[in-house]
Amino acid sequence: MRVSVLHLENQNWGGTLEPVLGNLTFLRKLKLSNIKLHGEIPREVGRLKRLKVLDLSNNNFHGKIPIELTNCTNLKEIILLYNQLTGNIPSWFGSMMQLNKLLLGANNLVGTIPPSLGNISSLQNLTLARNHLKGSIPHALGNSLNGSIPSNLGSLSKLQRKYSIKYCTQLQTLAVSTNKLSGDIPDQVFGNLENLIFLDLSNNSLTGPLPSVFGNLKHLSIFYLYANKLSGEIPKELGACFTLTELVLERNFFIGSIPSSLGSLRSLEILDISNNNFSSTIPFELENLTLLNTLDLSFNNLYGEVPNIGGVFSNISAITLTGNKNLCGGITQLKLPICFKVPSKKHKRSLKKKLIFASVIGGVLISFIAFIIVHFLTRKSKRLQTSPSLQNRFLRVTYGELHEATNGFSSSNLVGAGSFGSVYKGSLLHFERPIVVKVLNLETRGAEKSFMAECKALGKMKHRNLLKILTCCSSVDYDGEDFKAIVFEFMPNGSLEKLLHDIEGSDNHNLNFTQRIDIALDVAHALNYLHNDTEQVVVHCDVKPSNVLLDDDLVAHLGDFGLARLIHGATGHSNKDQISSSTIKGTIGYLPPAY
Repeated sequence: MRVSVLHLENQNWGGTLEPVLGNLTFLRKLKLSNIKLHGEIPREVGRLKRLKVLDLSNNNFHGKIPIELTNCTNLKEIILLYNQLTGNIPSWFGSMMQLNKLLLGANNLVGTIPPSLGNISSLQNLTLARNHLKGSIPHALGNSLNGSIPSNLGSLSKLQRKYSIKYCTQLQTLAVSTNKLSGDIPDQVFGNLENLIFLDLSNNSLTGPLPSVFGNLKHLSIFYLYANKLSGEIPKELGACFTLTELVLERNFFIGSIPSSLGSLRSLEILDISNNNFSSTIPFELENLTLLNTLDLSFNNLYGEVPNIGGVFSNISAITLTGNKNLCGGITQLKLPICFKVPSKKHKRSLKKKLIFASVIGGVLISFIAFIIVHFLTRKSKRLQTSPSLQNRFLRVTYGELHEATNGFSSSNLVGAGSFGSVYKGSLLHFERPIVVKVLNLETRGAEKSFMAECKALGKMKHRNLLKILTCCSSVDYDGEDFKAIVFEFMPNGSLEKLLHDIEGSDNHNLNFTQRIDIALDVAHALNYLHNDTEQVVVHCDVKPSNVLLDDDLVAHLGDFGLARLIHGATGHSNKDQISSSTIKGTIGYLPPAY
């Protein structure tokens, strides 16, 4: 039998990589990531002359990188991230002309970066971060590299020479968030990057105005500038970025009016300009953005009438206007005061008629206001809290923050694996409680659909027996690959399955009869809420012990909504035509018979 692909990852195998591996001479892909291997990389790997991909990342390999790899002349990818490899970066990498990905980050490599790496004309992705390198960056590296600039460039604290990126006209992704960048945004740099698709400059200390040259970025889809110190007005030229889907400018010092030209961004789905100093009316042109599903204008100085004809303004759960005291109108659910419109001057009336008219109107207004006040004070306190306040909004996190929170998604932080991805424990810098990060394996069929289902199912729900979702992250990783993750609160007592069956020797409680009844009631309360107390009935489709998580007090929280279905309409009137997904999935023995 000729083995061409050997792919094992995220397992607790352990052991060493045996020299007999060199007998698999027809091997083209060798991917043994995160399976707790140790020892040295055997020299016999050099016998795999047909090998194109070598991935031994997230293990505990030590020693030097074997020179025998030069025999593998067809290698295109070498991924040795997160090991304990030592020695210098071999200069012989410069002879591997087929190589397009060389990832050596998070090891114990020393010495300087060999200039010979600049000879690899096909190299697109080079990662050397988190080693013990010294010296200068070879000039030859800038001759033929392309692709995205990694966000961790901001950690080059001793960098003295400035490497301009204004000539990187093919650059598509630039993510430098959460660094210590300061000063004005150089328009002469970004004006040339016309192929940018993803631009993240958030969580820095950038100042000054937003350059109008950003209007030249015709391919820009995602633009994050939040949490800086930018000021001035938003340039109207930004309305020419017709491919924008997300524009987030919150927590800056922008002033003036909201440009009406933003109404031309027909692909826009998220617009967040909250926590600034805008002082204008809301442009009615924003009603034209039919794809816009999140609009946050909170905590500015906006005034005047809120549009109410259509678009995002007709959806109370999609718009946030908190902190603007002088707004009026809009849909009734916003509970804003009625806008007073000055009567037309076309029809002149006598002074007597004007006084009578004004008196009548004044009396009616006073009576109406008095009625509203009395009605407000006497009616039952019944809140419909569909527009979240600033404090209850999701955390906004980047891939870099989640990467740091989980120690690079290391195996030591891995707490389990689900149907669509792996789950890691971690801690965010600005969040006091531990978290778990569910990272989806997007190569798995249905994983992205699972991500959307879980975010949609949990995003607007609040119940003490549902696992609280802190945020969803849809971004790109340091390799430029799509990245999707869901962040939850950490449950210290793990799953009910581990408590019942003592899985992996967990330090568990001996559940007595009363505790078991309490947990069952908690799950019942959660299901009752999902079935009867939400606008859309939610059918979990996979209620089993491993999806019931327990906090410090053994209170049960139902989680893992990756297979959940939303049923439109009121309870008791749903039928098969109302189910949003027709694919039958779930765990045998736990799937509801009706689905």
